[in-house]
Amino acid sequence: MAHKKAAGSTKNLRDSNPKYRGVKLFGWQFAKAGNIIVRQKGDKYKAWRNTYVGRDFTIHAAVDWIVRFRKKKFLRWDGRKYLKTVVEVEPIEK
Repeated sequence: MAHKKAAGSTKNLRDSNPKYRGVKLFGWQFAKAGNIIVRQKGDKYKAWRNTYVGRDFTIHAAVDWIVRFRKKKFLRWDGRKYLKTVVEVEPIEK
């Protein structure tokens, strides 16, 4: 029985790289076409006018203009209504 027990465990030494998610361009900021507005996991923010969603749910601007965030009512499949934040790129109303 001349063997030595291992000196501790290494369960918490693995770590993943940061994903840098979140809102990149806030409301009333200028966006160029193709700019990233929101990086997200899932559909927390919904793409609306003049925006499009990338493969990883990233919302991009489709045109050069001003970013706006609004609350909008949506209807669920079971008939309930709920609010969701929509992202749109649109001209400024004067």
